[in-house]
Amino acid sequence: MSSQHVPLDEYLGRAFDRTPVSMIVVNQAGEITRANRLAEQTFGYDSDELIGQRVEVLVPERFRHAHPGYRQGFLAETSARPMGAGRDLAGRRKDGSEFPVEIGINPVETGEGPMILSVILDLSERKQSERRIQEALAQKDLLLREVHHRVKNNLQVIHSLLDLQAMRLQDHDLVGALRESQNRIRSMSLIHQTLYQSDNVAQVDFTRFLDELVRGLTDSYRLVAGQVQIGVQANGIKLPINEAIPCGLVINELVSNALKHGFPGGRSGRIDVELREPSPGEVVLSVRNDGVPIAEGQNLRQTQTLGLQLVQLLTRQLGGVLDIHRGEPVRFELRFKVGAAA
Repeated sequence: MSSQHVPLDEYLGRAFDRTPVSMIVVNQAGEITRANRLAEQTFGYDSDELIGQRVEVLVPERFRHAHPGYRQGFLAETSARPMGAGRDLAGRRKDGSEFPVEIGINPVETGEGPMILSVILDLSERKQSERRIQEALAQKDLLLREVHHRVKNNLQVIHSLLDLQAMRLQDHDLVGALRESQNRIRSMSLIHQTLYQSDNVAQVDFTRFLDELVRGLTDSYRLVAGQVQIGVQANGIKLPINEAIPCGLVINELVSNALKHGFPGGRSGRIDVELREPSPGEVVLSVRNDGVPIAEGQNLRQTQTLGLQLVQLLTRQLGGVLDIHRGEPVRFELRFKVGAAA
């Protein structure tokens, strides 16, 4: 029979039954007056078993005592809205099993008075999908941690091999060069160690990283470091690994350079390392010291010093701009945007 020859009530009834979501109509007394086919399938009841039952039969027992109060609150302020916004809701099947649901409630006027139309979505598959995604993410997170752990261990092996080599050498300049290389390797190793120990393997916590880096540099330059205070202020900044490694190496070079050349002859002083974020996505790294000023005749842009050459190269890698102040205090300020690293 074509739809135009079907009485309107019957036509609407068929549409109600064929709707691809569970729908239940409840009167003001909280009794179920109608349920569509998908609601029957979802809750495991025949329609005859539901009609006349209080709607609380579909609610887990531990929540039933509060449900009439929610229903009365809706009747007092009737407007279409989601039920239990912000809470995890559950339905109860005929066999007693529970499943997660999302419910929309709507007021409807009928010939029998005001009713509540409840639209119920079974979230079981969605929750299972979310759980599978979370498990996959956890496995990925575990894999990334293991990668960082292994990279850190391999870098530490290289550090130890250089240490053994340095112990065999008598040339102080060559030993110094090996120690500087060890510090650079240690800086990269600390990045991976920080990620391995962090709750977020995608972002390096620079407060933790700098504390460890400064401690290592203090040990390497202990004769000078005993006269020099080193202050660190990272302001809670976290960086992706693409920016963290070159930024960490820049700090290593500038602090090492200050300890080597800024405080000769037992001169005391202070080195301050600061990272700040003046605007979202923009980072400013500042390393300053009150030691010996840099000579005006020294061309810092075309220096032959490996440390400063590395700083220039790493600045370009970060897509940043380096500003140098030669004294009172000596200050290197590197400004770059997160995501611009080559």
